[in-house]
Amino acid sequence: MQRREFLRFFAGAAAMGPGIARAQAAMPVIGYLAAGSPDAFASRLDALRQGLGDYGYAEGRNVAIEPRWASGIYDQLQAFAADLVARKVDVIVALGPPSLRAAAAATSTIPVVFVVGSDPVRDGLVASMSRPDRNLTGITFLAVDLTPKRLQLAAELQPQAKRVALLANPSNRAEERVIADTHNAAGAAGLDLAVLGASNDSGIDAAFAALAQNRAGMLLVSPDSLFTTRAERIAALAIQHKIPTLFAFREAVLAGGLASYGPVTARIHRDLGRYVGRILKGDRPGDLPVLQPTTFELIVNLKTAKALGLEIAPMILARADEVIE
Repeated sequence: MQRREFLRFFAGAAAMGPGIARAQAAMPVIGYLAAGSPDAFASRLDALRQGLGDYGYAEGRNVAIEPRWASGIYDQLQAFAADLVARKVDVIVALGPPSLRAAAAATSTIPVVFVVGSDPVRDGLVASMSRPDRNLTGITFLAVDLTPKRLQLAAELQPQAKRVALLANPSNRAEERVIADTHNAAGAAGLDLAVLGASNDSGIDAAFAALAQNRAGMLLVSPDSLFTTRAERIAALAIQHKIPTLFAFREAVLAGGLASYGPVTARIHRDLGRYVGRILKGDRPGDLPVLQPTTFELIVNLKTAKALGLEIAPMILARADEVIE
């Protein structure tokens, strides 16, 4: 009798074995919802992987990453977010305000970890920076707070300019605040501001065509993901139109832009990966404070300056964190 019971148990366990093995082999899945493109955001994804590694996670070994790339076409984000929710991913990483809004609308239960340049409290997405108290947390670099500094830098790069232009994306609601703050900062600096809107490639081309009639001596590019994705195109147009251009991120200067001032993206995205690792280990996103970077970098491309016929002041080069020659 005992022998028959043992055989029945052994047979049942053998039958369940593949299922048990599959359950044990199952690994957490991270949905990666990006408003940008894989080429433009490759270094950011690598930094996120490093942050995950700090918590013992390695892609393909004990965690999977499911990327969804909008490549600047924000209308796709809602469907991408819904797809990740339907796949029951364990965490969603949302890059940029449009991605965050899509993820927040798609789920109130799956943890969402974000990087944005807007204020998630003012946007009504989290209760407070110190205690988000929802399924959302992440990092904000509050791009609007950097606007006065970037305008000051623009005035130093092109001191004779009395008028500057801002390239902004009207498809991104967060840009409204960027435009308003740039208007205020420009007025305080005694500069006129022309706002040029672009939400696709043809819009970017049209914006540069309008620069001549606006008589702008300097172009500021907002930190919108579309412009990060099209940084090489914008940098080439800037040289073609002989307009000094100031970006928000280092990647744009590596792609040929003149200069950038903004947060250290590699550090931000590594911290983002660490937050994802903590959540996979059991932390609640609502208990993790929204982080704000304290370190910002100035990058200057001397090769582009030469192509523009622009002399960069020694004091700017001395302050630069990196000079590309």
